[in-house]
Amino acid sequence: MAVTATDAHRTIDAIWRIEQAKIIAGLARLVRDVGIAEELAQDALVSALEQWPKSGIPDKPGAWLMATAKHRAIDRLRRNRLIERKHEELGREVEAEEGATPDLDAALDDDIGDDLLRLIFTACHPLLATEARVALTLRLIGGLTTEEIARAFLVPAPTVAQRIVRAKRTLAEKRVPFEVPRGAELAQRLASVLEVIYLVFNEGYAATAGDDWMRPQLCEEALRLGRILAGLAPNESEVHGLVALMEIQASRFDARTSASGEPILLLEQNRARWDRLLIRRGLAALERAEAVANDERRGLGPYALQGAIAACHARARTGAETDWARIVELYGALAAITPSPVVELNRAVALAMLAGPAAGLDLVDKLASEPALEAYHLLPSVRGDLLEKLGRLEEARAEFERAASLTRNERERKLLLNRAAACARAAEP
Repeated sequence: MAVTATDAHRTIDAIWRIEQAKIIAGLARLVRDVGIAEELAQDALVSALEQWPKSGIPDKPGAWLMATAKHRAIDRLRRNRLIERKHEELGREVEAEEGATPDLDAALDDDIGDDLLRLIFTACHPLLATEARVALTLRLIGGLTTEEIARAFLVPAPTVAQRIVRAKRTLAEKRVPFEVPRGAELAQRLASVLEVIYLVFNEGYAATAGDDWMRPQLCEEALRLGRILAGLAPNESEVHGLVALMEIQASRFDARTSASGEPILLLEQNRARWDRLLIRRGLAALERAEAVANDERRGLGPYALQGAIAACHARARTGAETDWARIVELYGALAAITPSPVVELNRAVALAMLAGPAAGLDLVDKLASEPALEAYHLLPSVRGDLLEKLGRLEEARAEFERAASLTRNERERKLLLNRAAACARAAEP
């Protein structure tokens, strides 16, 4: 059944967000070039945008996109006369699938053979600078825009764009194999892979832009990949620490928004709606992280420390029962091994809960001159919250309005403007 162009484009956008990473990963396994794989996937998307408004959305749109991209791959290989053997293999695969619907998920179940995992490790090859590895993988796996990646790193968008282009060129020129590494090489690339998964999860947990507060499919994908990594690297404390962090954070999904999709802040959430199974899984993963760290006679790493902070919230039956002293201590340990103004901002929030808003505000004010936080909306948002608690309502209103001007997420902007308006009303004589 045909649909309107507007409805079709909206549907295609939603489908593309879900299927993009799988399609690029599957194509990269076939053509062995992540840059070409992304181009082929984009070509398939263009075809969908041209055809689906007229023909209607296919029953299995992901399979349609993959089949279309594979045909494009055949055309490209024929045109460029690349690797005859690969050409024949692709031809046989496409012919075998004629009249049938490809099962795009079948290859994603095997932990070693997972195309998405291969794609992450390929994009995180040591040949690339760390920043390039993370940016490329976020682009290919998370489907994040250049602007979203730039916001995650607090760097200019053109810088991220250049990193991605250069990274794809380097992988192609050096003929980097499309595989999951083993042994020492696995450990070498693990830190970068963990950073990528963490940022993908964060983008899903609190979207930097758009109309939705969360993008759950990104969180689900990050969690799946984290669990796979935990199986691949069972003796790596930080892998279990990241899984713990994501499991516990994901447990709050149902409580983080209202029925209409409006954000609900942590201390205002109905904790009865937190997923206890995910919390148990997260706490178990944290125990494994701690056990591995103890066996290796070393302290917890940054992901395990953040998992421990999340666990403090998960264990508290109410916000009032939260062990804020322990959270302040954990943020201090985190700042010691990974100094960051964002970590200090979070520590200020915890300190305010422990020692009062004035103590937190003192620490926040010391961060005001940090260049990395100049356009970071959570700095004025936190400052506004603390000023409101201190009764400095006009100052709080200004801070909330500034935070609203900096965020690109519509739900968050509305929340901040509502808080600013509330401060204005309360300040009226």
